[in-house]
Amino acid sequence: MEMDKNRRHNERMARKKAVIDERIQAADIDRGVVLVLTGNGKGKSSSAFGMLARALGHGMQAGVAQFIKSRSDTGEEAFFRRQPGVQWHVLGEGFTWETQNLARDIATAQRGWAVVRGMLQDERLGLVILDELTYPLKYGWLELESVLADLAARPPMQHVIITGRGAPDGLLEIADTVSELRDVKHAFRAGVKAQPGVDL
Repeated sequence: MEMDKNRRHNERMARKKAVIDERIQAADIDRGVVLVLTGNGKGKSSSAFGMLARALGHGMQAGVAQFIKSRSDTGEEAFFRRQPGVQWHVLGEGFTWETQNLARDIATAQRGWAVVRGMLQDERLGLVILDELTYPLKYGWLELESVLADLAARPPMQHVIITGRGAPDGLLEIADTVSELRDVKHAFRAGVKAQPGVDL
């Protein structure tokens, strides 16, 4: 009985390995990709910063542009700003309900995109993270077609990660990989403050 179980397991794993090996062999395109991390769940920016650590581990240079967020006391910024090869830009002035000034929000987003355009033209940067870019697009502070054109014109091997809720359809269409994080439960709704090391 145990021998049959082991034999069936080995046969299943051999079939699975053959399928996976075939898919790996068929993936022969080598180019930069656009990843979009969206949805209402927690962890979009955290996932992007995990990939930043991975890129640095491979000796790549990277750029980070944070839209919306205006704070500079997060753990990820404190850590990654100290790493050689990382450009870090905090481009926001806080959420729109904090600024309560549409013209200022638009101007801030457009100044921020000018910084991003420079990163998207820099062949030295193997990875560019556009944290919370979806909000300026969703609110119309940045023109989607212009953003898509700049993404398309970037160096061929540059990877771009875009985070934020409500990613527009046009962005999803040009992305190579899209992940949607779902909100099941969050400590904040139970009255728990944002915690250093987890939320900040």
